[in-house]
Amino acid sequence: MAKNGNDAEIDEALYSRQLYVLGHEAMKRMQNCNVLISGMRGLGVEIAKNVILGGVKSVTVHDQGVAEWRDLSSQFYLREEDLGKNRAEVSQHRLAELNNYVSVTACTEALTEDYLTKFQVVVLTNSDLEEQQQLGEFAHSKGIKLIVADTRGLFGQLFCDFGEEMVVYDTNGEQPLSAMISMITKDSKGVVTCLDEARHGFESGDYVTFTEVQGMTELNGCQPVEIKVLGPYTFSICETAGFTDYIRGGIVSQVKMPKKISFFLLTDFAKFERPGQLHVGFQAIHAFQKKHNHLPAPWNRVNLFIFVNSAQTGSAKVEQLDDALIKKLSFVASGDLAPINAFIGGLAAQEVMKACTGKFMPMMQWLYFDALECLAEEEGVELTEEECAPRNCRYDGQVAVFGTKLQDMLAKQRYFLVGAGAIGCELLKNFAMIGLAAGEGEVIVTDMDTIEKSNLNRQFLFRPSDVTKMKSDTAAAAVRQMNPSIRITGHQNRVGPDTERVYDDDFFESLNGVTNALDNVDARMYMDRRCVYYRKPLLESGTLGTKGNVQVVIPFLTESYSSSQDPPEKSIPICTLKNFPNAIEHTLQWARDEFEGLFKQPPENRTLKLPGAQPVEVLEAVYKSLVTDCPHSWADCVAWARNHWQCQYNNNIHSQTWPLAGANLFAQTYGMPGSTDRAGVVKILQEVKVPQFTPRSGVKIHVSDQELQNSNSSVGKMRKFVCTTKHLVINILKFELLENIIFVLTLHACSLHRPIQSKLIAGKIIPAIATTTAAVVGLVCLELIKIVQGHKKLESFKNGFMNLALPFFAFSEPIAAPTHKYYEIDWTLWDRFEVTGLQPNGEEMTLRQFLDYFKVRSQLLYSSPPHGFWRTISQTLIYLFLFSQNEHKLEITMLSQGVSMLYSFFMPAAKLKERLDLP
Repeated sequence: MAKNGNDAEIDEALYSRQLYVLGHEAMKRMQNCNVLISGMRGLGVEIAKNVILGGVKSVTVHDQGVAEWRDLSSQFYLREEDLGKNRAEVSQHRLAELNNYVSVTACTEALTEDYLTKFQVVVLTNSDLEEQQQLGEFAHSKGIKLIVADTRGLFGQLFCDFGEEMVVYDTNGEQPLSAMISMITKDSKGVVTCLDEARHGFESGDYVTFTEVQGMTELNGCQPVEIKVLGPYTFSICETAGFTDYIRGGIVSQVKMPKKISFFLLTDFAKFERPGQLHVGFQAIHAFQKKHNHLPAPWNRVNLFIFVNSAQTGSAKVEQLDDALIKKLSFVASGDLAPINAFIGGLAAQEVMKACTGKFMPMMQWLYFDALECLAEEEGVELTEEECAPRNCRYDGQVAVFGTKLQDMLAKQRYFLVGAGAIGCELLKNFAMIGLAAGEGEVIVTDMDTIEKSNLNRQFLFRPSDVTKMKSDTAAAAVRQMNPSIRITGHQNRVGPDTERVYDDDFFESLNGVTNALDNVDARMYMDRRCVYYRKPLLESGTLGTKGNVQVVIPFLTESYSSSQDPPEKSIPICTLKNFPNAIEHTLQWARDEFEGLFKQPPENRTLKLPGAQPVEVLEAVYKSLVTDCPHSWADCVAWARNHWQCQYNNNIHSQTWPLAGANLFAQTYGMPGSTDRAGVVKILQEVKVPQFTPRSGVKIHVSDQELQNSNSSVGKMRKFVCTTKHLVINILKFELLENIIFVLTLHACSLHRPIQSKLIAGKIIPAIATTTAAVVGLVCLELIKIVQGHKKLESFKNGFMNLALPFFAFSEPIAAPTHKYYEIDWTLWDRFEVTGLQPNGEEMTLRQFLDYFKVRSQLLYSSPPHGFWRTISQTLIYLFLFSQNEHKLEITMLSQGVSMLYSFFMPAAKLKERLDLP
């Protein structure tokens, strides 16, 4: 546990994944921060949810309005029975359940300047321009950080004012770089040369410090020095002419320095020309609402004329007004969409955290976003006012943008969601809000995991009382509370070959699409293959701390997820690992290798039952494990750890933790009870001499008679030992760092006393934060809406990439499915042969009929057959090897099923004759 400035503890079990993103110091600063969030419609509650999960000191939710039908389109903590009630009061107790460490209160009075002084950060949503300007000026004068967030249909706006001088302690959140030194010159600007095993990665203007330099010791522990990069392996530092001569060695490490920033315009990077136009448009919305006391009615042509006139005559100006863009803004301004609120809400909440902590670069100063690609693809197609008029239903905010037709289509969708973790929870919330499967359709969500405490920080559908329950069932029940109409079924299956009897042909063919919420590449690639095979759209997304990405896979249009892969993880050279470790990653990999060599590989490789002949070295290893090193007691385990510590650690890693941790691990391997009593261990080390281990009774090793005849080997020495009768079980220990304090102690001993970073790297834990997840899922659901509408143009879809720390956002068209030429026919991974396996008389096609079929057919080549083919040809994948014959007529030269050859042109005639008339 760590203490913050307010003497509040940081619950590392709850905040573990977020601590890897923010760090302890930032968390301490955030836990001292009081935040006001005004406006509890969909956007406001999204921001509040993310900020509360993040762990500030307190959140006050403010709203003077009451719940309306259109609020239910995105306000996931309002129910139909809450209509007419104050939004802040209804939301307060549901938001408070998210995090017991955060005080959540509601305010329903008008905001006053005196009231604002209680807060370090103020967020305004659903506010008019006059209020924004008035409160903004006051907040600026008092050093209160202000965020203004707004969404209007398919458009979003974000503004930040963090004062005249904002200090950022860490601009990007990346781990500091380090490199090993091979040379330092004595000069007016000393030149540092790094070992050429890898580029140093520094940039001019970075600050560095030095350790372990031999000779030029003036640099060791010096104040951070600014550098100028000269090349991939060299950079210059301060004057070194008066320093002692450099001899050898040394490590240079990057030091993150506080940075003061000023603000400038930030844009949606995919549409450079849009920000100025949208700034004018949002100003026109405020002017229209102030004059008419309502927003422009959905797709209303009369309101459109007035709105465009406001934009043309307003205070904000552009050289040339984009009438088409402003027109669409008028049509959809009264809409309220959950995916847009999720995206803007995730970004706004991250800005709150930046304001509280000084961690990461704030947005400077405006952000505008739109998702107009979600509207009809055809130019000139417009909805009617009647189609989009409010109907006093929970989807009014969405109908205002897309009309009733899309709502009916959403209700009939059948979607498969794989994973109910952080991304899965956010997806289910959005599914409930947009009305996916809220009719004849169904959402099937599968996750074989149970809920843990560390999940609660970002998997917001779960509560402390849900710990140990199944994720899928708990998440399904939670979203039914948000929208009782959603039809959702929870499964506890792992997707893979073992569950293809469950997720079979009928299952996949009934789906409209698949959405991944997975945390590993193998499962993603498996689901990608299934979607390609069944020609189903796939929505793929992922997060890594403040980084996130979205990929949309559309049959016959885009490449698949597996079409491109990330480069493999960079391995650590053995020479560096053993002789020149200079980064925590090196010591941690060394510790992991040590762990597996001592506690995992021996019980895996030194099998106790050895039928048949075995190599002598294996038998010697078994004998060592079961006899020479086999402990009798806890004292023996301590003695073993003491000996190993003397051998491996004493001269290199000065750690008093290893004897305790190592002894516990050794005891666990042999099924003995351990101990965490440090004083007891010290007493044992003082009193017990290192014993000479003798065979433990009741152990049996099975070896062959031939091996026993070799009296010169260690096998021969085990003759008398073999006759004993009982078996000793040696446990294989798993490297589960977060579950067992002993393993943490081991890493603490082996990795230079940096346990938090140790757990992250060695445990291969994925850093995670709720803000990134919310923003990414918002983009995913925008692509889902396009898919449901049946968009066909590549440019309509958007892959998204973001890093909220920088901040950086990029959107691009998906990569088209690569096209290959098969003679005069173009084909992609989505194309294939369609073969009907049954004849008109109802009999199954024979091998002869199958071969003849391709001689008279000309279709596209594909390696995976479709549903009918799959069922009739032995329920397995068939590979065809073909050559062209006379105007694309094809003749099969080889037909195989798995590793079995069914037919080939070189097959003996007699064997072929036997097979041709078989089904």
